[in-house]
Amino acid sequence: MLDPQTERQTIQRARRGDREAIALLIRSYQRPLEAFLFRLCGQSDLAEDLSQEAFVRVIRSLDRFDERFRFSTWLFTIGKRLLVNHQQKMKPTPDSEVVEYRAGDTRTPAAEVEEAERTGRVTQLVQVALDALVSPQREIVLLFHQQGWSVQQISEELRMPEGTVKSHLFRARRRMLDAIERTGVCDASEVLP
Repeated sequence: MLDPQTERQTIQRARRGDREAIALLIRSYQRPLEAFLFRLCGQSDLAEDLSQEAFVRVIRSLDRFDERFRFSTWLFTIGKRLLVNHQQKMKPTPDSEVVEYRAGDTRTPAAEVEEAERTGRVTQLVQVALDALVSPQREIVLLFHQQGWSVQQISEELRMPEGTVKSHLFRARRRMLDAIERTGVCDASEVLP
């Protein structure tokens, strides 16, 4: 993501139709937006489509952007609204994760296989923990931990007191740890410092 000053300058150039500035905004924010949307919906294709749609809308509406706020806040809000609209229109579909394994591939060293398995277990535990959350806890956790937003930014974006955001974070962490413990893979003492 861009620092605030570079972000402002890039937006001003993009408003004037500078294609390089528009491309820089997309390169800087597309992956974080897709990751945020993926964590909310669990569907990578949908997250990618919604991210693209969010950028189309943002680029068309750059003249309405209020520079007192961060571009990422505006972009993520648009992305989240697109997701909510999509979810209201569509029937819920089962969430599934496809894992590919090439049995004949002997080139992968044992250490890489072990690391891939460990990463897979961690990813699975994170998903179990996130699935245990309810709205707005899930969104607050993702904004805080994945996107690095401050409590103040989240408070302003979601229009709730900072104390409420902190309370949601505390309760969400507890709920996530409980969900991980219920898997039987590890207990809270292994997760907590």
